[in-house]
Amino acid sequence: MPLSIVGAGLGRTGTMSLKLAIEQLGLGRCYHMFEVFQKPEAPAQWEAVADGHGPPWEEIFEGFTATVDWPSATYYRELAEAYPKAKVILTRRDPQAWYASTQATIFARDFTMPTNLFERMVMKTVGAMFDLEMHDRDWVISVYERHNAEVRRLIAAERLLDFEVAEGWGPLCAFLGVPVPDFPMPKVNSTEEFRARLASRT
Repeated sequence: MPLSIVGAGLGRTGTMSLKLAIEQLGLGRCYHMFEVFQKPEAPAQWEAVADGHGPPWEEIFEGFTATVDWPSATYYRELAEAYPKAKVILTRRDPQAWYASTQATIFARDFTMPTNLFERMVMKTVGAMFDLEMHDRDWVISVYERHNAEVRRLIAAERLLDFEVAEGWGPLCAFLGVPVPDFPMPKVNSTEEFRARLASRT
């Protein structure tokens, strides 16, 4: 089952809302970091990808038609090349707000000295993007903005949706060629929700 949607937006840019939106539109299951938590084999798969000898994409994404969020967003270019018919969605938000959200959630934990496989995988697939300097505001924001600029440069305009979740169903449904639903666009995974979910796993 090939991927039809590749998310290039980094974590904390509305990727969980996008995941749910894709699924609610009836476009199949969407892979997200949430799945990495749920699938015992996933951390090792993604560590292998980071080390350059990962399994085939088809194995990682078996049963899924879309992927958003980390860790796959780190490899959006490779995925876009592997699935040339897939549409690419770049989720974004205000850089300062994005940075603040990362510090309160995904970057609140110290992954520079991993104590388990999951933390090691995150260090390699996410932390390495920032040279493990995840608390240097100027540096982290510069990496974020450079990533977004690279996506816009590398992905053909007709294949790319540059999207903020607050824009709602309209742009997303037009891009994906599906009718606009008569229910609200999902808005989930706030900082508070993220912290509560993380606490439940510790």
